[in-house]
Amino acid sequence: MIDVAIVAYRNWELTRSCLEHLRRQTVEHNIVLCDNGCDEGTAERVTASYPEVAVVRMERNVAYPIACNTAVAAGRGDVVVMMNNDVDARPDFLQRLVAPLRADPRVGSVAALLLRPGEQQIDSAGLTADRTLSGFPRLKGRAPESAQGQTPVLMGPDGAAAAFRRAAWEQVGGMDEEISGNMDDFDLALRLRAAGWTSVLAGDAVAVHLGSATYGHRSYDHRRRAGFGRAYMLRRYRVLRSRAALRALATELIVVVADAALSRDFAAIVGRYRGWHAAGRHAGEWPPVQALDERIGFRDAMQLRRRTYMRPPSSPALHESQLAGRQ
Repeated sequence: MIDVAIVAYRNWELTRSCLEHLRRQTVEHNIVLCDNGCDEGTAERVTASYPEVAVVRMERNVAYPIACNTAVAAGRGDVVVMMNNDVDARPDFLQRLVAPLRADPRVGSVAALLLRPGEQQIDSAGLTADRTLSGFPRLKGRAPESAQGQTPVLMGPDGAAAAFRRAAWEQVGGMDEEISGNMDDFDLALRLRAAGWTSVLAGDAVAVHLGSATYGHRSYDHRRRAGFGRAYMLRRYRVLRSRAALRALATELIVVVADAALSRDFAAIVGRYRGWHAAGRHAGEWPPVQALDERIGFRDAMQLRRRTYMRPPSSPALHESQLAGRQ
């Protein structure tokens, strides 16, 4: 059985659209939706309009990994599909996404092909990372047919929509609840690869991802969370003790200074300070080198970073108009 775990916080129209698309799936599945302390009546709306959906409710808004783990724990399927509420899946999405897990017992996670609204560009085809553990949405901005290639290296799935073998999920303990909502999927992918599980892309499992719908693109909170996740990775995985240390430090200096100059605040610094402190509670680990792409050089990484974080996502209004045209 397939369990679909969704975390929702406000943006009811996005949640409604996501659930409508899941209703049209070609395979049987269960949905567990976590109302993450929403004050807009999400739980009541879901119960009234989608009685087939199991709802768990948090009394207050908590970090995404906590809410996600709660939703996953409420299910019992041998496959877990983690999905953001701003993802609209094609009818055969779940069927195609879980197929690699059925075909190969070594596969622990499966990445989906996520497209931007309009379906002319890739939002992500999983995640990729350089040797400093800078993570990027794989193939972002390219044409959908580019997903058939083998480069860059697929580290693991983008958490906006991804499938996991429950045995693999439980082996590594699910999502790290120390991480406050950015790079949580990146960390999970690293730990799964370190545990010996492989990850593949299901390029025919296609969905549309609006992106940055909860925190807002380049909002203070979004950038603070990004800084937290980045520093957490640097310390937890001993990047500054590796041969990539100088490159990582140079990257961080450029990013922090540029962010402060552009945004005129210290969100990136505050987030990094908190992330570095939080990671100190964990013993340092070495990342699985087979999951990293050594071919991504310093200049390449800076270009990928700029393309990923500086380009605003599509607007909700545009997204909704395209949904209306497809339904």
